Amino acid sequence: MKITSIYDEATVVRRIAAGDEAAFSAFFHHWQPYLATHIYRITESSQLAEEVVQDVFMKIWMTRESLSSVIYIKAYLLKLSRNEALNALKSIMRRINREDAAEKMLQHDTGESEQHRAFQLTLIDEAIDSLPPRQKEVFLLHRHQRLTYAEIAEKLNIGRESVKTHLQLATKAITSHVKGKITLLILLVELQDKHIF
Repeated sequence: MKITSIYDEATVVRRIAAGDEAAFSAFFHHWQPYLATHIYRITESSQLAEEVVQDVFMKIWMTRESLSSVIYIKAYLLKLSRNEALNALKSIMRRINREDAAEKMLQHDTGESEQHRAFQLTLIDEAIDSLPPRQKEVFLLHRHQRLTYAEIAEKLNIGRESVKTHLQLATKAITSHVKGKITLLILLVELQDKHIF
């Protein structure tokens, strides 16, 4: 079953419920971009969003027999995606809490734990990976290879002001990404403490 401009959802869903893999493939390609965007808004992580999307469609396939009884497919998919995204975030929080608790048991000082530093570095790496190609290139040349503005400008054949602008934008994007993720995780901890999850 190939994807065409005419997408008959009722037929596709009925065929999926009967175990038709081609219909499921069409269903996946039809909804995947929309759900990926929806999940990204919740997780703010392209990598996690991709994993959650896969989990969502795996769950749909595993319970495909019940799909034909769903009246509003879009609402069903949005709710399922939201639940899977929140479950993924809660799982990350539990892992961080467990690792943090273990780290604290091993540490006797009041300094920042290795787990926190590792987590921050992970967020920074994730933020760097999501930068536009030129920003990422300039940032890595400056921060990792320790090249000066002039050296970067010469190497990339761009002006010094362009180098400066790329670095400023990259730094701002990375800072915003890290702060946003930490704020989200703090919120999830507070919600857990209030037994909302």
